[in-house]
Amino acid sequence: MSEPLGSGRSRAPGDLPRPRIEVGIDCRDPVGLAPFWLHALGYTATTGLGDPYIDLLPPPGGVPVFLQRVGETKVVKNRVHLDLYTADPEGLVADLLKAGATLVGAPFGGRPWEWQVMADPEGNEFCVCRESR
Repeated sequence: MSEPLGSGRSRAPGDLPRPRIEVGIDCRDPVGLAPFWLHALGYTATTGLGDPYIDLLPPPGGVPVFLQRVGETKVVKNRVHLDLYTADPEGLVADLLKAGATLVGAPFGGRPWEWQVMADPEGNEFCVCRESR
């Protein structure tokens, strides 16, 4: 059984190296979905054949994202999602709609709105968020 948070068993800073983060997106067709996510993230290259992975290569300092082929379709809301922050969320939403995304409900946060939930062409949710100024 794992120790509860605050139990005194947390590691001290520097005990272990900081983990590297990659984001995986489950999908039925990595090859077909790759162009959407390359466009959405501003990434320009991929590696892999999509069986089962395609890596979307980030610019220097960016977070690697990979598309993973899975046998099942998406059924319920994602438990983890990406938030795409931008100074022009209305422009990014319009651009991503043209690239195949769909809106999931109305935007949140008043006027001007703060974030809009969207879905990629396979239904994976993500948010377009207004960058704080």
